Amino acid sequence: MKRLLLATTAVFALGTAAQAGEVIPMGISIGYTGPLESMAPGMTAAAEMAFKEVSDSGLLLDGSTITTHKADTTCIDAAAATAAMERIVTSDKVRGIVGGMCSGETTATLQNVAMPNGVVMIAPSATSPALSTIEANDLFYRTSPSDARQGVVMAEVLQERGFKTVAVTYTNNDYGKGLADAFQAAFEAIGGKVTINAPHEDGKADYSAEVGALAAAGGDLLVLAGYVDQGGSGIIRGSLDSGAFDKFLFPDGMVGTPLETNFGTQIDGSFGTNPASEGEGRDKFMELAKAAGFDGNSAFAAESYDAAALMMLAMAKAKSSDPAVYKKEILNIANGEGEKIYPGELAKALEILNNGGTVDYEGATSVTFVNGRESAGSYRETEMKDGKLTVVKYR
Repeated sequence: MKRLLLATTAVFALGTAAQAGEVIPMGISIGYTGPLESMAPGMTAAAEMAFKEVSDSGLLLDGSTITTHKADTTCIDAAAATAAMERIVTSDKVRGIVGGMCSGETTATLQNVAMPNGVVMIAPSATSPALSTIEANDLFYRTSPSDARQGVVMAEVLQERGFKTVAVTYTNNDYGKGLADAFQAAFEAIGGKVTINAPHEDGKADYSAEVGALAAAGGDLLVLAGYVDQGGSGIIRGSLDSGAFDKFLFPDGMVGTPLETNFGTQIDGSFGTNPASEGEGRDKFMELAKAAGFDGNSAFAAESYDAAALMMLAMAKAKSSDPAVYKKEILNIANGEGEKIYPGELAKALEILNNGGTVDYEGATSVTFVNGRESAGSYRETEMKDGKLTVVKYR
């Protein structure tokens, strides 16, 4: 009977503090369909791995456990994302959300759902510079860095590889334009030339007109700030078939296994950048991911683990699952002065916090927040060699 009562009362008002044995509902809000759907399985598996690690420990809020509720944001449809998020917030009563995935839908769900309902969001992959300063009432954080930083990294990579003139195309939304503009400013600041900086729409069957305009402008290489499961791949195919470009720079939204499966050796010598770090935390995360049966190298998987872990540890430090209470501890967990905590060590962190101690959550991505809400950012440089994405170095 006791178990039955717990099950029937697991989901209740957000403002209620956790009780012994509570089942805490948490959300995962990412694009299970849409232009980045190939990244969704790894991101989901990583977040659920962190939630399970905490639940299995029995050390969160007197033995509370976690259940997860998923929302498909589609990545690019703000209305669909808002409706999906509204469902898990109002019906499932989630106490926090790993998400969103893409910048535009993250902005929409933050403003239309999370803030009005007082729910914490930690985005693992929404990178628009606009999210650095958006009003959020301490309810929004991100374990990915701003594209203002990625633009600089992209420019540095091109300079080191000797490219002086490039064409740029970007998916026509907040993410694409923000990244393209940040890159152009950084590249021109170090003496590079952008011959064209043009948007493209996703979902088209034919990109010959866009590729023609890019080719006419010229450039030693095409910078493609798009989505690997959508228009980005269409631009690549059009470029290869027409002979317009055979070398590409792929920022984070383009770094994924479809590059290998769809193009292989055809784009050897192309290279990319995406948020990632190296070191003890990364190594431990990779071991855990392998044991759990998913690819830890999948884009933004590590950031998803960290997003989930930060909320759980903040609850422990605040001694409450109420977002209005634990939101105040997220920054203290991310930038703490206590013992460093890596993937697989969440039980140790909970013990320390339960005993009144402090922790410094390093996680899988060397978590350190700047601007009070987002990762400072380190990046992995990859290159296509023999049809496979190969890690070159971290920066």
